[in-house]
Amino acid sequence: MNNMSVDLVAVERLLWSGQASFVSAQTTEGQIGIMPGHEPLLGQLVEGGTVNIVSSEGERIVAAVHGGFFSVTANSVRVLAESAEFADEVDVEAARRVLADSEASEEQQKAAQARVRAVEQTSNA
Repeated sequence: MNNMSVDLVAVERLLWSGQASFVSAQTTEGQIGIMPGHEPLLGQLVEGGTVNIVSSEGERIVAAVHGGFFSVTANSVRVLAESAEFADEVDVEAARRVLADSEASEEQQKAAQARVRAVEQTSNA
């Protein structure tokens, strides 16, 4: 099976780097899936979205991301997020409290939605 080089980077840290067979992300144009050999493109990530990576070993990596861009070439994907965290790092109860807080900002609500969605995507695997 073909693989591609993938980097998932947030402003504060490199989250994951390695070989993968598939990457999907939520963009301002909709959900997109990328496989090796994809046409080059540049996309804008949605505020409060998720990124899914299937590593070359078959491991599924799910992260909540908040804004940023991704760049695709025939053999690489670079996800450059404003902020990101792995689904297994999410404090689900804290995210749900933000969602229930009517005084939380729209940005806080979107980030909390992404965190909950990332955890849900991991548990549905």
